[in-house]
Amino acid sequence: MAVLDTDLDHILPSSVLPPFWAKLVVGSVAIVCFARSYDGDFVFDDSEAIVNNKVAGVVGRADLLCALFFLLSFLGYCKAFRESNKEGAHSSTFWVLLSIFLGAVAMLCKEQGITVLGLNAVFDILVIGKFNVLEIVQKVLHKDKSLENLGMLRNGGLLFRMTLLTSGGAGMLYVRWRIMGTGPPAFTEVDNPASFADSMLVRAINYNYYYSLNAWLLLCPWWLCFDWSMGCIPLIKSVSDWRVIALAALWFCLIGLICQALCSEDGHKRRILTLGLGFLVIPFLPASNLFFRVGFVVAERVLYLPSVGYCVLLTFGFGALSKHTKKKKLIAAVVLGILFINTLRCVKRSGEWRSEEQLFRSALSVCPLNAKVHYNIGKNLADKGNQTAAIRYYREAVRLNPKYVHAMNNLGNILKERNELQEAEELLSLAVQIQPDFAAAWMNLGIVQNSLKRFEAAEQSYWTAIKHRRKYPDCYYNLGRLYADLNRHVDALNAWRNATVLKPEHSLAWNNMIILLDNTGNLAQAEAVGREALELIPNDHSLMFSLANVLGKSQKYKESEALFLKAIKANPNAASYHGNLAVLYHRWGHLDLAKKHYEISLQLDPMASGTKENYGLLRRKLELMQKKDV
Repeated sequence: MAVLDTDLDHILPSSVLPPFWAKLVVGSVAIVCFARSYDGDFVFDDSEAIVNNKVAGVVGRADLLCALFFLLSFLGYCKAFRESNKEGAHSSTFWVLLSIFLGAVAMLCKEQGITVLGLNAVFDILVIGKFNVLEIVQKVLHKDKSLENLGMLRNGGLLFRMTLLTSGGAGMLYVRWRIMGTGPPAFTEVDNPASFADSMLVRAINYNYYYSLNAWLLLCPWWLCFDWSMGCIPLIKSVSDWRVIALAALWFCLIGLICQALCSEDGHKRRILTLGLGFLVIPFLPASNLFFRVGFVVAERVLYLPSVGYCVLLTFGFGALSKHTKKKKLIAAVVLGILFINTLRCVKRSGEWRSEEQLFRSALSVCPLNAKVHYNIGKNLADKGNQTAAIRYYREAVRLNPKYVHAMNNLGNILKERNELQEAEELLSLAVQIQPDFAAAWMNLGIVQNSLKRFEAAEQSYWTAIKHRRKYPDCYYNLGRLYADLNRHVDALNAWRNATVLKPEHSLAWNNMIILLDNTGNLAQAEAVGREALELIPNDHSLMFSLANVLGKSQKYKESEALFLKAIKANPNAASYHGNLAVLYHRWGHLDLAKKHYEISLQLDPMASGTKENYGLLRRKLELMQKKDV
């Protein structure tokens, strides 16, 4: 190792500030940049990754965790060279193995993490080993015998470290294959349209255009969007498209940097540029579509790690510029200006991530042709109860992408709720034609057909939904409602029982079973089902109410009263709860209490005809009793 450059501080210059102050400054700037979103909502993918995810919410930080362990792996590999002269080869090997282990952890967080092994290899060969590629190529062309001197690197352990890195990478890929299998995820054309293009030339041009967009986002992160799919970036279909200029600019800059990194006579310059380019390019390779198709056009998260290389190159560039000009204050002002502008941009973007509404609307100005943007705005509006506005955005999403089945499904649902059943049926029918295994659309189509009294078609739609999603409690619940409408009581009970087996907390299915058994006179069975339901969902006031009704009919007045009162305590403004408790007291002979709860019920719902009638009977009974007493 004596022949290698172990003075890493020369290769990777330390901060101008002392370590403590450097960390304090970076930490403070990070807090300023992201302070606006620390108390924000869980938005977009957070719902599935964190809120609805039962294993752990840490999955929502996969990219950040990957970046953390990626950098730790690289720093561990650097440590191997620092320790080699102090404690010998054994310590060096330990740090290389630790680096490989940390790389494996990074890969488990995100597949992109495995690229740290490639970065370590490039760092070892070109930076530490001071390989001058131009010089070696020239010697090979001239058959220079001095190439034999390269054998000395074997004494320095280079081949041994490369063997460890290669073995570690192979082992990681094998473990990943055993866990995940060999099949790549299935993506659709809207996720990555360029990868589905028939022409190899069109694919190549568009891939390179995507690279230039990523480079621009690093240089000027002004156009940011939570999703870049579904027509956000129209395909380049010919070389006459003006956007090919971006490709030329990208490769002009990259080739220039690569030539300087590999061929410059200044060894220090070569090593800094090589390290910067390594960090810029190598972590980005899994997202490049070169090895396999990826499920996105542009994804800002994949730029976390490449941004390290960007920072290295930018810093080196400004440093080199300041050495060749006397206007050092101007250079410093430019650097500070860039930092200030980007900090402001970060603060603004952080605020946009505070809520889904702000996030989705911020994307409209960046990707107005993205159907998913309109879909998400529509969904957000629908969740807030603004159906009219939601319909407008859903229709625009379907117009932009006529095969957007999720937008059709959601739009069909809203139209169903507004009783616009014909159009709802047309949309849902189209959705299942486009995607025959779309279980949710089949179920919703069944609900619409049921409302249109097309019972046979509705039953068929429900069973088709269950065929495509075996564990579908909501579909069994709706199937049970259909059977109940058709007076097929046994089938209805079986369907609702299936719903509760698949989802024991399905309150509506339990309630419907109790009510159906109650209405058909099966009070003992209704009581048993009600008690079973309350054991599973002890705080559900609607179940308390339904079971209380059954117990009242079975003349178990005391237990029925207790359940009614408990249900009223949980939901004091339910008129029916007071009305039915009043009926219980009426039957039980507690007439004053019955009068009290009839009156409360009528205050809450003055139009309840049944309660009015019962209250009238009670008043006449009380009047007769008063006359007798007189």
